[in-house]
Amino acid sequence: MSGYEGVLPVLKPAGFTSHDVVAKLRGILKMKRIGHTGTLDPQVTGVLPLCLGKATRVVEYLQELPKEYHATLRLGIATDTEDMTGEVTAQVDDVQVTYEQVEAALGRFNGVISQVPPMYSAVKVNGKRLYEIAREGKTVERKSREVTIHELELIRMEDVDGLPEISFRVLCSKGTYIRTLCVDIGEALGYPSTMVKLERTMSAGIPAGRCLTIEEIQQCAENDTLSKYLIPTDQSIWHFPSHTIESEQERSVLQGKKVSASYVQPALKEEGLFRLYSKEEQFLGIYEWDAESNTITPKKVFLPEPS
Repeated sequence: MSGYEGVLPVLKPAGFTSHDVVAKLRGILKMKRIGHTGTLDPQVTGVLPLCLGKATRVVEYLQELPKEYHATLRLGIATDTEDMTGEVTAQVDDVQVTYEQVEAALGRFNGVISQVPPMYSAVKVNGKRLYEIAREGKTVERKSREVTIHELELIRMEDVDGLPEISFRVLCSKGTYIRTLCVDIGEALGYPSTMVKLERTMSAGIPAGRCLTIEEIQQCAENDTLSKYLIPTDQSIWHFPSHTIESEQERSVLQGKKVSASYVQPALKEEGLFRLYSKEEQFLGIYEWDAESNTITPKKVFLPEPS
C-alpha cells in the first residue's frame, strides 16, 4: 500500500543529506508527501523522523523539541569547516589536559549559551547560504544566537594518534551547532579543536533504538508491515496536553470555529497548544486556549477519515 500517515523513525546513514533520505523514501514508499524534522549534515548519522502524509502538518512542532547527540572532538587541530571534512587551519602537537579539566570545561556550557553559526552552515546572510559564501573562499560576519544546553556529559577521553579525543553526550535546543560547541569546548581548554564524529541519538522524543534503516524500511514496504512501525500523528506531538470536547461541539471545532473552553474536559489550566479528541477518542486536531476570552481556536484541524 501507499498513502501512509504518521511519523516514520529513520536511522540516517552516513553519506546522505536529509533531502537524500526523503527522496529515497519517496521512491520506496511511492508517495510524495514526506517531510523531515531537521537537517543533518551528510556525514552525521542517527535519528531522522520523517512525517508521512497528513503528519507533515506537525513537522514544525517536532522540530521545536530538544535533540540529543553523541559527539567526539579532537584537541590540537582546527579546520575551516569545524569538522574533519575541512582544511586544517591550526595545529598543536602537544596537548596536555586532564579528565577533571575537561569535565570542568563542559560544565561551563550548561544552560543558555551564545553561538556564532559556522561559515559552513545553511544559515542565510543577505539571501545567500553561508556555505555558498564559504566555498567562494570568503568569510562574512555572522550574528550570534542563543541556544540552550539542557545536559552535557563527558562519556570518555582517549588518545588517538597522539592527540586527545573527547566524547560527550549533549541534550540541546534546536539550532545548536555541535561542531561549534566542539570548537568552543576546545577554546575553553586553551586548544584548537574540531569535531570528528557526530550521531543524533534522539529527536522529537524518538530514541535511535526505535528507528529503522533504509534497508529495513524497504523490506517492510515490500512485506506491507511498515504501518506497525509508524508513530500516529497525534502521538508524535506527545508534549502537548490531551483534552476531550463535548459531542455537541465536535462539528463546530471541525469546522474551524471558536468554541467556549467550558466544553473541554479536563478543564484547561495552561494557555497554549493542546491536542483535542472526540468522546470516541478520535483525534480532531491541535487547538489553542485563550484564557482571557476562555475560548479555544483551531490551529490544525484533522478531519476524521470518512468511514
